[in-house]
Amino acid sequence: MSSMITTTAWVRRGVAAQFPTKYEIDEKEMDRISKLARMQLEDAKGDLSAAQGEEDTAMDEDEKDDDAMEDDSEKPATKEGAASKTDDDDVLKEFDLDHYDSEEIDEDGEKVTMFGNVQSLAYHQPNEEDPYLVIPEDEDDDDREELQIMPTDNLLLAGKVEDEVAHLEVYVYEDKADNLYVHHDIMLPGIPLCLEWLDIPVGKNSEGRDQGNFVAVGTMEPDIEIWDLDVVDSMYPNAILGQGGQDEDKKKSKKKKAKANDEYHIDSILALAANRQHRNLLASASADRTVKLWDLNTTSCAKSYSHHTDKVCSLDWHPKEATILLSGSYDRTVVAADMRSPDTKARWGVDADVEAVRWDPHDPNFFYVTTDGGHVYRYDVRNVPASPVESKPVWTLQAHDSSISSFDINRSIPGFLVTGSTDKEVKLWNVENDKPSMVVSRKLDVGKVFSTGFAPDQEVSFRLAVAGSKGTVQIWDASTNGAVRRAFVSRMPDFEGDVEERILGVNADDDEESDDEGAEPEGAQGPDGWESMDEE
Repeated sequence: MSSMITTTAWVRRGVAAQFPTKYEIDEKEMDRISKLARMQLEDAKGDLSAAQGEEDTAMDEDEKDDDAMEDDSEKPATKEGAASKTDDDDVLKEFDLDHYDSEEIDEDGEKVTMFGNVQSLAYHQPNEEDPYLVIPEDEDDDDREELQIMPTDNLLLAGKVEDEVAHLEVYVYEDKADNLYVHHDIMLPGIPLCLEWLDIPVGKNSEGRDQGNFVAVGTMEPDIEIWDLDVVDSMYPNAILGQGGQDEDKKKSKKKKAKANDEYHIDSILALAANRQHRNLLASASADRTVKLWDLNTTSCAKSYSHHTDKVCSLDWHPKEATILLSGSYDRTVVAADMRSPDTKARWGVDADVEAVRWDPHDPNFFYVTTDGGHVYRYDVRNVPASPVESKPVWTLQAHDSSISSFDINRSIPGFLVTGSTDKEVKLWNVENDKPSMVVSRKLDVGKVFSTGFAPDQEVSFRLAVAGSKGTVQIWDASTNGAVRRAFVSRMPDFEGDVEERILGVNADDDEESDDEGAEPEGAQGPDGWESMDEE
């Protein structure tokens, strides 16, 4: 069974409903689902008509030939043919198809129905409960307990593809119990590429609510789906940002429009970024080379930007200046732009396709860029080059020999970074005082690393979620690693002394061949058999 996890996202503690509700269809929701199904059916009919159109001409010619031969084909040409026809008639008589819908009478003269003897069926009075249809109260309580999420639990969201089926897995992480399990999952329309947690209610059933627990999902499809994480077994998303979320008439009129526009994306969604100060704003980046700004209150596109000449793959809002958005592209440039005045922008250049861009949360005058060439760059936003080719980073780090497919910054400890690569390694870095040094390197048996992220809560900020091409998730408590403790003990006094290292996995296939997953990295080996480098 082939599977991979392409993207993950943490949900901080205390925001998830303690008892998520199960999805129930009311009349209003049924109407909405019927409308969506009707739109999908109309699209399918249109595609089918187009495909059949090419066949009609050839079929017309074949029908003429068939009509010419019809009289001869109805008459048996030989005695053998006549005998064959007689045998067919005998078979039809055996099944008595001429009276297949007639009512049958049994020996007692009673009608035999498809249910046999109805008198043998159990029935109940109008006000009497059927024990086979009513769930006992204690069983309902058990279901509630299974769905319960404690205020001390984190949710971890993972976009997964398994046997060509795409879905979003919602994990519950119980830190103290060392427990990680799948709470529920959500079917997706395409391969998931990015996730962004939202604290604002969006779409249906959101009236009157100020807080929410939602996720925006970007996939290989051009639409962005928004799901309520506090509802289990949902059939459809709460809202769709893009052409799929428009009304039927508007969607039909623009169905054939295949060029970039100001209203919706026309290609894969590669990055999402929620504005934490203006909570109703969500930015999206696409392979159609545009960045779009969505108003979550109206689920419509507020503005569209064309700052790049190739796929836009990463976004990050400035931590302090709420209107400044950082974007990175395969055109090998990074743009910092004020969304209120698109022409006010600064641009930096790098030597390979951009993979990720991130503001430094500890000092927003700086930002990081990672590339397909395995480099990490740190730039000072105050030093804007005259042209991208003249860009001068504060420092450059060759972190990996292959693409840096994932990157994150610890929000509790300044200068603590993580990089993940298609070389299957995860590396932790100490870049304090602009002197980058590797703290530890690991291969966590997830295959090619597609996602790495620190937990959002300070109490668990050293917990690192790592996932990749093997379709498994590992939670690494980096604070239990000896090299990490020694590197950051000056900023975390609690790190004095050694403890047993914690790595927690789920759904790992122990029988799967490890390829070269267990191979030790080159260099000095730490006491646990893994490469490490203490802070000098």
